[in-house]
Amino acid sequence: MKKLLAVCLLFLSIPCFAQQGTGNQPTAASQPIVDGMPKSLAIPITPDKAVEMAVENNLSLQQIILTNEAKRRAGQTPWNVFIPTLEVSGTLGRLNKAPEGFTIPLPPMLGGPITTSGGYQWRLMGSLQLSLTLNIGTFTGMKQTIEEYNAGKITIEKAKLQLERDVRKAYYQLLLVKEQVALLQGSYENANRQVARENLKPQIDEAENGYRMLMASFAMFLGLSYDAEFELAPLPGNAEFIALEAQDLISRAASNKPEIEELRRNLAALKAQRTAVFYNLKTPSLILAYNMDPTFMGDPMKDNWFKTDSWQQSSGMFRITLAWRINGLIPFTREYQQYQAMNDAVKAMEKGMSQAVQGTEMEVYNIIMQLEKTRTTAEAQRMTVNLAERTLRLSETAYRNGLKTYLEVQNDELALRQARLGTLQQNYNYLMSLLDLEYAIGVPFGTLSGSNK
Repeated sequence: MKKLLAVCLLFLSIPCFAQQGTGNQPTAASQPIVDGMPKSLAIPITPDKAVEMAVENNLSLQQIILTNEAKRRAGQTPWNVFIPTLEVSGTLGRLNKAPEGFTIPLPPMLGGPITTSGGYQWRLMGSLQLSLTLNIGTFTGMKQTIEEYNAGKITIEKAKLQLERDVRKAYYQLLLVKEQVALLQGSYENANRQVARENLKPQIDEAENGYRMLMASFAMFLGLSYDAEFELAPLPGNAEFIALEAQDLISRAASNKPEIEELRRNLAALKAQRTAVFYNLKTPSLILAYNMDPTFMGDPMKDNWFKTDSWQQSSGMFRITLAWRINGLIPFTREYQQYQAMNDAVKAMEKGMSQAVQGTEMEVYNIIMQLEKTRTTAEAQRMTVNLAERTLRLSETAYRNGLKTYLEVQNDELALRQARLGTLQQNYNYLMSLLDLEYAIGVPFGTLSGSNK
């Protein structure tokens, strides 16, 4: 019973990234009545179907996808750094004091004196400015954007693979717990004393409640309502034990494990960012700019705004500027320290990646050792099953000859079921370890486990 409770706790500890049911899933309360009896609407689910449902409905995965949406858009348009900055504005203003005119004292023979007005107190002005700053870092920044987009894609793929692995392992756990509950029920049926039966009843109730809780958690894991009814398809046959080449698998995991690939992509993005910072700080920039500032020369409160000859340029021009901010070349400046910090970040991530590779190699080695141990245990367990089958056959023969009671035959049958359950548990342990190994070496699930999908 302690083992059963441990399995239940293990299953419940799996991160349950689930959403509430959509409201249209069949539940016990919504089953149709046929001939006075509820008709089962249990949804048949295979491991592949469970994975498909979880990927489609998992809220955590959807959150990761939305988080990477900005990277996706940026990665698909890295060229937009060459689009000039455009700013358009218009101003209608009133001077606090009206401009005063002046008189030029020319003699009459020269047409004087000449008096000019001070202009209008209301002014109407427009402005259009285009600017584009080019630096070698602009091009490396494009590479950084693309690398961040690629890293985001790897993050999403890693989340999907983790989800698939957890769903398949949870599926195996449910099948195993179901068999354990059935074994407890069989023990209850075979109990020959009232006291023994009564002692088993609370254990059975607790195990059944635990199994129902696991079923509810798994349903929500798949995006179903917690009370949705579904039926798990049993796996065909026993696990197929395969020969494993440790060195080759360890090498593949060090290169292909999703976490390693994600780190590799993030490191590439960080290096591209460091390069962009280097060129932005230590090389000059070319600034292209153009501006227009049309000004209305009439009275904007009285005259027609749409007369083309009423607008004149004041200081509009096209400019080419070469600028170099030299702070990045001087030690102890903020800009110089910024680049040094980028160097430190790259070195730290490189160390972290080396550590992750070492951890992955040890992880794969331990998985392979666990697989070998499970294979050995499963083979010994199969010998126990063979012995239990032989004992049951002998007991049945003895019962027919009057040498054993029916209860003794039932006990031998229960022992056989226990032995078969032990074999089943080792099979599932082997399959779940294979799932961990397939994830670690970056191959599709089922590549090693074959038909046990």
